[in-house]
Amino acid sequence: MFGIIHFPFFVVAVLLLNVTPGPDTAYIVGRSVAQGRGAGLMSALGICTGCCVHSIACAFGLTALLAASATAFTIIKFAGAIYLIYLGVRLVFASSVKAKPQSGDGAACAAVGQGARSLRQLYLQGFWTNVLNPKVVLFFVSFFPQFVSNEGEHKTLAFLALGGVFVAMSLVWSVFVAWVASSVTRRLGGKPAVKKWLDRLVGSAFVGLGLRLATATQR
Repeated sequence: MFGIIHFPFFVVAVLLLNVTPGPDTAYIVGRSVAQGRGAGLMSALGICTGCCVHSIACAFGLTALLAASATAFTIIKFAGAIYLIYLGVRLVFASSVKAKPQSGDGAACAAVGQGARSLRQLYLQGFWTNVLNPKVVLFFVSFFPQFVSNEGEHKTLAFLALGGVFVAMSLVWSVFVAWVASSVTRRLGGKPAVKKWLDRLVGSAFVGLGLRLATATQR
């Protein structure tokens, strides 16, 4: 269909890629451990939305153009690295100052509003960590064409279909990872002292991921 070839091998390859630990998995685990299940799930959704962007870009040839440009690769690489390091430093040096206490309906409304903003921020942070990773660009441009026939008349649809399967499988795995990681650390995270050290540990891991991305090469 649409010129897709070796589809069963594609599904197996995506499954193996998902269960192999990588930067996205590490990011989701880190958020789940440091900030709970909701943070992990929103991070997973953000990352998978980023994969949707890469899938669409790949389908229309934008990914190939980007991968061929050393300048574009370098710009995205350092933008992604700086962003990850920024998120890590924020976790490491998170302020322990509590907001001014409120009472009654005002406190409840403030808590709901703050929670909604936090979830949006976590979603967007997961999204940008994926979109600004040039290694993901290279992955899409090298992996997906192997499963699209050169003689196919609907290559764009083929890439979009493969991208949809990839995102769906990745979302299921990412949600599972977030659920398991948050369940394992729920009791530990409830203790303020342990929570503080978990934040620092995860923040340091984000900084490490950022430095690793900054030293990545195009080949």
